Amino acid sequence: QVQLVESGGGLVQAGGSLRLSCAASGRYVMGWFRQAPGKEREFVTNISRGGATIKYADSVKGRFIISRANAENTVYLQMNSLKPEDTAVYYCAAKVVSLYEYDYWGQGTQVTVSS
Repeated sequence: QVQLVESGGGLVQAGGSLRLSCAASGRYVMGWFRQAPGKEREFVTNISRGGATIKYADSVKGRFIISRANAENTVYLQMNSLKPEDTAVYYCAAKVVSLYEYDYWGQGTQVTVSS
């Protein structure tokens, strides 16, 4: 049974930082997505199983950093210089069976950035 457990969301002022964690039950290609109220879910970043390949959405490039601690099967999302438009529910996801789609998702954690 694959499990993804997120933590670390909260309320922060614009310009502040938060770190999200996603504990997985194995080592997978992992991604972070977010969904703001009234908007579709969007890709934020992902990281390969070994950590060597990383991609970021243009909207977060230079501000967010994804990393992983493979010994702990945990992926982190360090979010810096947060903006009100970063407010969303953040989800971690894993490619477990599929090579192309994220087939397991966490429960989501709320990030709210006040202006």
